[in-house]
Amino acid sequence: MPVSTFGDRLDAAFGRWGQLCVGIDPHAWLLSDWNLPDTADGAESFGRRVVAACAGRVGLIKPQLAFYERFGSRGYLAFERVLADAHAAELLVIADVKRGDLGTSVAAYGEAWLTPGSPLEVDAITVNAYMGVGSLEPVFELAAAAGKGLFVLSATSNPEASALQRARVPDGPYAGETVARAVFDDVAERNLRAGASGRLGSIGVVLGATLDLADFGLDLSVAPPGGATPILAPGFGHQGAHVADLGNLFGGYAHSVIVSESRSVLSAGPDRIGQAIARRVLEAGAARG
Repeated sequence: MPVSTFGDRLDAAFGRWGQLCVGIDPHAWLLSDWNLPDTADGAESFGRRVVAACAGRVGLIKPQLAFYERFGSRGYLAFERVLADAHAAELLVIADVKRGDLGTSVAAYGEAWLTPGSPLEVDAITVNAYMGVGSLEPVFELAAAAGKGLFVLSATSNPEASALQRARVPDGPYAGETVARAVFDDVAERNLRAGASGRLGSIGVVLGATLDLADFGLDLSVAPPGGATPILAPGFGHQGAHVADLGNLFGGYAHSVIVSESRSVLSAGPDRIGQAIARRVLEAGAARG
C-alpha cells in the first residue's frame, strides 16, 4: 500500500482546519505566566495543555525542541509525552529542530525524527543546509520513503543571517542567484521531480514573514500549477507580521503558507488559549479568502 505523502496530508489539513500552526515554546517566562515550574515537568504540562487546546481547532503544531532539550533526558521524556498526545489528537507535528550535518551523521538525525515507530517520530522537521542542500540527501531519501516532510531554512528573519542568505552563488546551476533563492529553487525542483500528486510538495522552505523577500531575490508572485513548495513562515503575531497581509507577503504562494504563531497565542494563558487559537484561525481563514 503506497505511503501517503506529507504534502498530501498537509493539503488535507489546510482544507479541514486552515493554515494556522501553533508553536509550542515553553519559555521560562511563559511557564511562570502559566503558574508552572521551569522544569521538565512544567514543560510537559505546558505542551500537553497546548495540544489539548489545539485539538479540534487546528491541524498543525510546531514544538521548538530547544526548550525541551535544556532539561536533558527528562526534557526528551516530557516531549515524548507531548508528542503522544499530539498523535492521539491527529495533529500534524513539525518539529523545529534545525538539524544539519553530513553523511551518516545527518542520516542518523533523520532516522531519529522521521522513522515510523521512533519515540521521536514526527511528520516533518526543519533542516539546515549550511553545508549545501545536497548534504541533506540521506534525509531527503528517508523522508520520501516514510512519507515525511522537511522544511529547509531559506530566508530567516534574524538580522545576522541577511549577509549570508543574500550573498550570490558564484557558479553551478544556481549561479548568480542569492543563497536564499538557490535553496528555494533546489527544493522546488525536488518537489517537481518527486511528481507531487497533490497541490503541495513534501519538501518546504522556511521564509520569515517579517522579511521583504524581494531583498533576498525571492519573487513569489506566481506559484506553479501543481506540487507547489510549502512555506513555513514564522513571524506572524508577536514578531510583527499580520495574517491579513498574507497575500501581499507571499503572492501566489499564499495558499501554500503555514502561518506559524507562538507567543501571540501562548501568552493568552491556559484559560484563554483556546479562544486565542479560535480567533487566529478565523483571521487566517479570512486572509486565505
